[in-house]
Amino acid sequence: MLNLNLPTLAPTKATTASTPGTTALTTQQCYIHPVVLFSILDHYLRRSTGQDRVIGTLLGVRSDDGRIVEIRSCFAVPHFETDDEIQVDMEHHSSVFALHKRANAREQIVGWYATGGALSKYAALIQEFYAQEAAPFSAVHLVVDAEMSNGELSVQCLQGAAIGIKAHSENCLFLPVPYELQYQDAELSALQAASAESELVSDMEQLERTICELRAMLERVTKYVRSVCAGNTKANTVVGKYLMDMLAVVPKIDAEQFSTLFQSHLQDILMVAYLTNLTRAQLNIADRLQRFA
Repeated sequence: MLNLNLPTLAPTKATTASTPGTTALTTQQCYIHPVVLFSILDHYLRRSTGQDRVIGTLLGVRSDDGRIVEIRSCFAVPHFETDDEIQVDMEHHSSVFALHKRANAREQIVGWYATGGALSKYAALIQEFYAQEAAPFSAVHLVVDAEMSNGELSVQCLQGAAIGIKAHSENCLFLPVPYELQYQDAELSALQAASAESELVSDMEQLERTICELRAMLERVTKYVRSVCAGNTKANTVVGKYLMDMLAVVPKIDAEQFSTLFQSHLQDILMVAYLTNLTRAQLNIADRLQRFA
């Protein structure tokens, strides 16, 4: 457990773990994967009762010169803070990073994150620790406003810069770093669905909506084909070829066989949903029994 205390007003001789005269290589551009933000929000939603914010370690890769950082993942680090000190579980940090290193050998510690609308008063102390972990490069600090106080998910990407003549842990100025969200084409649809204002629906409701949309498309195509056959609409060879290719891949089964297959698949879905709800109920009961034990 790492205990960090705020400095007293009395003049003291401060020591630092960094070598005097050395300067960390600064970061000029950050690329953040969306899964990092989702992990931070999930950590915030699962926080302990009475905890205002959460912190964790950022993992990623750097360019050869260290100026470009790609933040790929993160993990939570338990901590406890009061008005005078903060306790960070560094043993958990080290063990989780060692396990993560086995699965992702290329990823390294690039900084840390915290939730909140502004910097914490302990940010400079925690930044000093992560600067040692990310040495010889600078540590990136990601501040995520999980409460969305301004009506949106505000993200700040910062890095610490030492100020003053002597090296003190509290003499740290946080400077903004340009950042961009980096995602693949396959993730774009999921991000658009998450950003849209839509309600969550069950599997059965989603299946019903999909069937209704499929039926509407079939009716539109049928109306177009009948209009072309009647001579009311000019035929389009591109559309006709596309429809022929589509029909060629459809298996030829009669209505009775299709109904049997559909009902069998529907029964499988209902069974999976039933077992899922049963498992969730058993886990909730076990969790409550463990709490009251």
